[in-house]
Amino acid sequence: MEHYDVVIIGTGPAGLGAAFALLDARPGLRIALIDRNQYSSGGLRNDCKMNFSWPVGFPEDDWDKAVAERYLERVERFLAPNILERKSVDMYAHRAERLGARLLEIRQAHLGTDGGLALIKRLVAELSDRGASPSLGETVVSIHAERGVMATDKRELSFGAALVAPGRAGFSFLQDVMRANGVAFVDNVVDVGVRVELREDRYPIVHDYYDPKFLFPKKVRTFCTNSRAAHVVQEKYEDDAGVWYSVNGHAWSADRPANGLANFAMLKTIALTEPLASGQDYARALGAQAMLLGGGHPIMQRIGDFRLGKRSTRDAFTGDLYDFAPTLASCTPGDLGLAVPAKVMRALWNALKSLDTIVPGILHPSTVLYYPEIKTYANKPVFLDPASFRAAPRLYLAGDGAGTSRGITAAWASGMRVADGIMDELGLHP
Repeated sequence: MEHYDVVIIGTGPAGLGAAFALLDARPGLRIALIDRNQYSSGGLRNDCKMNFSWPVGFPEDDWDKAVAERYLERVERFLAPNILERKSVDMYAHRAERLGARLLEIRQAHLGTDGGLALIKRLVAELSDRGASPSLGETVVSIHAERGVMATDKRELSFGAALVAPGRAGFSFLQDVMRANGVAFVDNVVDVGVRVELREDRYPIVHDYYDPKFLFPKKVRTFCTNSRAAHVVQEKYEDDAGVWYSVNGHAWSADRPANGLANFAMLKTIALTEPLASGQDYARALGAQAMLLGGGHPIMQRIGDFRLGKRSTRDAFTGDLYDFAPTLASCTPGDLGLAVPAKVMRALWNALKSLDTIVPGILHPSTVLYYPEIKTYANKPVFLDPASFRAAPRLYLAGDGAGTSRGITAAWASGMRVADGIMDELGLHP
């Protein structure tokens, strides 16, 4: 049986952040990084926008400002980002304030999907050069933290400590790990919304602020804005109950030709209470309903059709006012009113109307609403040591799937925080 000082499951920002922090503190440490995908996964692959300001990305149940900023400084020092200039946002902020909304001012960097892929390739190669052992296309089958052993579809391993950081797509896997190791958790929060796609000149704020963060009443917010060379994509979610798809957005770097389009998510946070229900199960049910109506695909509707109360059709997606083709061509034209829960749709529509007042033009008839965009990253484990995200002896949980972050930089920071805890638990400090 192979033995490693630390085994990291998931090669997204949390896993990479932990690996580099451990090797910086203790060169020569035996570290295995395992990912079920054939490639290094995680948020760095998808548009690769990074936020470097509290509180964006940091769940306040797990972080306070001082701790988050201390780790953010370490993340920024390691990644050395090129911070984008933010210009002429006072007008938009003032308009938002008059409507009871808020525009956050965030220090941001953007590499684009191609830039993110190049960064991942460089980081994984550097870890290998420093003695770590990345293993892609390997699936963890079981983890027994108390004994310090795990099994994959290829081998058995023993470990001093294990970090499980599978990201949002590994939500169900993480729950299986927690149940098997007696870690209590709550899964009652989910973000449900739409992906909005429009011509970039109808959302001109992106020329001054790449990913504007608007907060609206009813726990609605904009999220993950993409422009320049922007596309809408679908993401696959698979568990024992079947397969469903959520939509997402990405953009290439400034080196690629622009397509004149932008997209962003409008999300509503839903906290399920008594009887305490699973946010994952609720998300799965919404996703399955959308797949039913879309014939196995997400659905989309033009704003012009939505306002008229009629479904969109494939023929209506060309010509005249509908002056651009949707970038996710496999999406099924349909009627969001049949799929989105009414309370959620009202909150999203009210926020979109307010945003159209702040940035006039987004509710042009050609604007496309894609559904569902669902974020299932709200597992809330009960940590044995909240300071280090240790859930059981030898077992640490971090990243978006574990609810300790929402985004690249906070996930990287949570991995660093775990690394500090592992060094303490195993007595590995130099």
